[in-house]
Amino acid sequence: MLAHEPPRPVPLAELAACPVGDVFRRLGDKWSMLLVILLGTRPHRYNDLHRSIEGISQRMLTRTLRALEADGLVRRTVFPTVPPSVEYSLTPLGRSLLAPLSALADWAVEHEQDIAAARTATA
Repeated sequence: MLAHEPPRPVPLAELAACPVGDVFRRLGDKWSMLLVILLGTRPHRYNDLHRSIEGISQRMLTRTLRALEADGLVRRTVFPTVPPSVEYSLTPLGRSLLAPLSALADWAVEHEQDIAAARTATA
């Protein structure tokens, strides 16, 4: 079923260098996936994003946007206004992530009850 079967046991060095794990760690944090989904609807200004996500601090929003920008998923555009305006949007690479994220979200909704039942059974 998997395209690539991991070796057994998985060497720590290989696990640390795995690009799949790296992407999962980035998108698995508390805010990154939400930001990608929001930016998938349209470009947003910083304050618009901050108002749209309850509970995110300015510091964490800035850190997460910078990390997504460093990964090539988000583009930061500065407009020469007074004061300068900044807008965030998805890059083509970031847009290509929307379909797999949507598939994962669909899977989670489809299996929500199965997961809840399994958690109840093991509690």
